Amino acid sequence: MKKALTFDIGGTKIYHTIVDENGQIVGEVEKHSTPKTLEEIQEIVLSAVKKYENNVDTIGISTAGAVNNENTRVISSTGNLAKNYREFDFASLSKLPVFVENDANCAAWAEHEVGASKGCAYSVMLTLGTGVGGGIIIDNKLLKGKSGAAGEMHFKMYPDKRRKCTCGSYDCFEAYASGTGLKKTAEEMSGNEDITTYDVVEGVDKGNPLMKEILSTWQNHIKIGIVGLANLFDPDCVVLSGSMAQFVDTELVEKEVNSEIVTTPIKVKLATAGNYSGMIGAGLLAIKALEDSNG
Repeated sequence: MKKALTFDIGGTKIYHTIVDENGQIVGEVEKHSTPKTLEEIQEIVLSAVKKYENNVDTIGISTAGAVNNENTRVISSTGNLAKNYREFDFASLSKLPVFVENDANCAAWAEHEVGASKGCAYSVMLTLGTGVGGGIIIDNKLLKGKSGAAGEMHFKMYPDKRRKCTCGSYDCFEAYASGTGLKKTAEEMSGNEDITTYDVVEGVDKGNPLMKEILSTWQNHIKIGIVGLANLFDPDCVVLSGSMAQFVDTELVEKEVNSEIVTTPIKVKLATAGNYSGMIGAGLLAIKALEDSNG
């Protein structure tokens, strides 16, 4: 059975483990804080490669940032990684094939292969966290776009510059559907700049009418985005992952989405591939690429 050494490189943590061709984690999951410099990041990754490369067939890397269509390098990074992270020469890490993919795409692939969207040839995955990540699968293939940057959830929600997004533009889906978006909605509706997402969730649990209205408004923003995505891509299902997904009433959102879309009905599901879906997806994609290259 083929195995892949897999990494998940994010702005705060770097994880690595071994994944087999069935998407099972068969090694210890090891974690490191993400260093500030590219050289230190490379050192962590290279150390793990040297330790495990003789026990695996390929290497898969799930990373923040957009990845080129050759799956060899990062073409646009994120603000919380080293400024020169795009210079990371992944191929030089090992004598084995090294496959690199965006973290949201990797998570979407894990859901497609072993998770909530398994059996769905057409799916959209939204990762709801501090920001919003996205992965789109069309006819059992990742939608990458001309450069590899497809799936960025920065489409416009409103035309009149209501809320600035972290990307520098205004009123992107991410600015409303993320955890940051929930906090901003809470600030606007409560008039309290110190309010947190935890305050909202706790208030909802206690039956506070304002907190319930705030959460409902945030959830409606998510619904609006899903309606647009469903009309564009006509998926079998939309999968919600990330730390904020647990606060979404998927049954209600599914019902409301299906009452508004012009395409055929879809399913809205919570992700099931787990916290290490990025590494699982990277491993499965790396093994698939290895098999494809061998005919």
